[in-house]
Amino acid sequence: MTTQRTRSLGRPTLDAVAARAGVGRGTVSRVVNGSPQVSPEARAAVQQAIEELGYVPNRAARALVTQRTDSVALVVSESGDRVFTEPFFAGIVRGISSGLLETPMQLWLAMAQSPAERERVEHHLTSQHIDGVLLLSLHDADPLPTLLAERGLPTVLGGRPARMLRPGAQPVHFVDVDNTGGARQAVEYLFARGRTRVATIAGPQDMGAGLARLTGYQEAVTVSGRTVTDELIAFGDFSEGSGTAAMRDLLTRCPDLDAVFAASDLMAFGALRALREAGRRVPDDVAVVGFDDAPIARQAEPPLTTVFQPVEEMGRQMARLLVARIRGEEEQPPYVLLDTHLVPRESA
Repeated sequence: MTTQRTRSLGRPTLDAVAARAGVGRGTVSRVVNGSPQVSPEARAAVQQAIEELGYVPNRAARALVTQRTDSVALVVSESGDRVFTEPFFAGIVRGISSGLLETPMQLWLAMAQSPAERERVEHHLTSQHIDGVLLLSLHDADPLPTLLAERGLPTVLGGRPARMLRPGAQPVHFVDVDNTGGARQAVEYLFARGRTRVATIAGPQDMGAGLARLTGYQEAVTVSGRTVTDELIAFGDFSEGSGTAAMRDLLTRCPDLDAVFAASDLMAFGALRALREAGRRVPDDVAVVGFDDAPIARQAEPPLTTVFQPVEEMGRQMARLLVARIRGEEEQPPYVLLDTHLVPRESA
């Protein structure tokens, strides 16, 4: 016969945790299941007992009771090369992981760019495998949000889709930053510093961030009394290489430009390379402003003036919003908008 004493000599039980913490078994169960209906003192006592005893929840048994897998997916519509090398994605993952720390949720990461990757990921995105999905780097034509809605899986987007910025768009759950306001502030800063021919390297226009940052540029140009002209607008895909190519194109079309706002720090970094190649001094001949305030901005030569966006906080809020949806705690409004601000440095 298995007794409480013999069981406690092996794998720690829920009852053992309750006894060590000095609380009831139900309190331990609520803490393990991530319920908010536990006092901070009781939660701390239970977590300490779990650590001391080395208690590991029986996930299979819990899944039978809660009908949950305690797993959430982060699906990024980019290549692995970009996800693992660009600082934006690393910051988002850190934030999401931080946001899930006090829950039983486990995070798995998937890239879904190639057809084979997408087929494999779509096969796994079911309630039998996960409780909810976080989507990042979405393009307008991406069918994943519709597919997940049809499957009834709680979903939160990182960034507003471009379609959400158009009239009559249906609401979705998302976390985003003030892309338009940040871009507008960057371009207004350049005009205030005496620049007159301000160009932009915009991001993809089928992505919310790319569209909103171009809108901010256009608004600042218009407010300054100038006319928005296509010759001062080039496009990239937020990567360094695309920034270099776009800057070369702008210099060919508009050799008299004296400033450029790039919609990402990586594109700004690429623009700096193209300007050096062309013999243009920064900021003497051409001022440069980026967007992100990634570590590369401080390492640039000269250090890059940029727009700060709270990437890790964006990840934390994505996790918080998704956990609330999984628990049935719908929030109004169903989105979070985070502030941005300008960080002046030597490049402008």
